[in-house]
Amino acid sequence: MTPSNRKKREIEGPQSSFCLARNTTYCSFCPGYCCYRLPGASLYLDGDDINRIARHFKISDGMVRARYLEGKNTFKVDADGACIFLSRKSIRARCTIHAARPRQCREFPYGKACPYLEGEELLEAILPRIEGWLALDQLLPARSR
Repeated sequence: MTPSNRKKREIEGPQSSFCLARNTTYCSFCPGYCCYRLPGASLYLDGDDINRIARHFKISDGMVRARYLEGKNTFKVDADGACIFLSRKSIRARCTIHAARPRQCREFPYGKACPYLEGEELLEAILPRIEGWLALDQLLPARSR
């Protein structure tokens, strides 16, 4: 298999179904689909994650737990379900603690295609939330509001 054929196969996938993101390259242009909590989904933080975030903010692990965690092992979320560390100051959302983000965030989408681009049900659940903050920040054209 030639390098160009191999690259084409990686982009198209094993069933030759086209997908925008077979790797994390798409993340650079994403509005943060995976940064919203959906029913049944959880972000689990372990002690290493909490310690990394504590060092990032130069505070204690206990302060991280008190300020940013809901329960024992997940971040608090905004009213629309977005991670509290998601910056939505432009159409391209960004993690404000990217260098210290949890392992689960670092590893997503786990070597697979982004499930938000391949699963219509996930997009249907997330797009209204993203359109909501785009409209609030007047980043979406008036006709879409």
